Amino acid sequence: MKKRIGLGFDFFDEFLDGGFEKGIINNVYGPAGSGKSLVCMLCALSVIKDGKRVIYVDTEAGFSLERFAQLDEDYKEHLDKIFFLKPNSFEEQRSVFEKMKEVINKDVGLIIVDSISMLYRLELGRADQVYNTNRELGLQVNFLSEAARKNNICVLITSHVYSDFENKEKIRMVGGDFLKYSSKCLLELENLSGGLRHAILVKHRSIEENKTTSFSIVKEGIRKEKKD
Repeated sequence: MKKRIGLGFDFFDEFLDGGFEKGIINNVYGPAGSGKSLVCMLCALSVIKDGKRVIYVDTEAGFSLERFAQLDEDYKEHLDKIFFLKPNSFEEQRSVFEKMKEVINKDVGLIIVDSISMLYRLELGRADQVYNTNRELGLQVNFLSEAARKNNICVLITSHVYSDFENKEKIRMVGGDFLKYSSKCLLELENLSGGLRHAILVKHRSIEENKTTSFSIVKEGIRKEKKD
């Protein structure tokens, strides 16, 4: 079995020294349209082709069957290897994590949560008990960290971002420092002009931090590009 989970595109997998690590939380964050869900789908395909199954928590309908079909002609067969969980509220997300405890086994090679922060953010917007909401997010992230470590599973989560109040050019991750410190790999995606995307390795245990690569999204997945 592979030691890391790649996307199946050499330039990006080399950028990550083989791909996302097993046994930890890998966090891909960025604005809408930057490619977060595509990264999740490509990683899912990589794991399935390596003989493992995927648990896929889709909190915002980011998984597109039409898009998945474009990535691989055997998509129907691959779908049978994905266990989908689709919560519609933060309370349902809590229940999903309870359900996940029942389905994790030696056949699972990847847990995806796309995204960990959307329903949490909505809950913060209307909840009176902010402490309890933050505590629940903490319990969910701790569960993912423990599941990754104990089962040597790659965990891939995505996170939303927002602009800093004092510096509009700077973005911050929804979920704040807790998600930042709980994730051993932080990959930021940016939208640039002309359909260009920029990936920045903000944090990693064994790779040079702040290294970058640029890419565009194409029908088959991603394509390496040069940043102007």
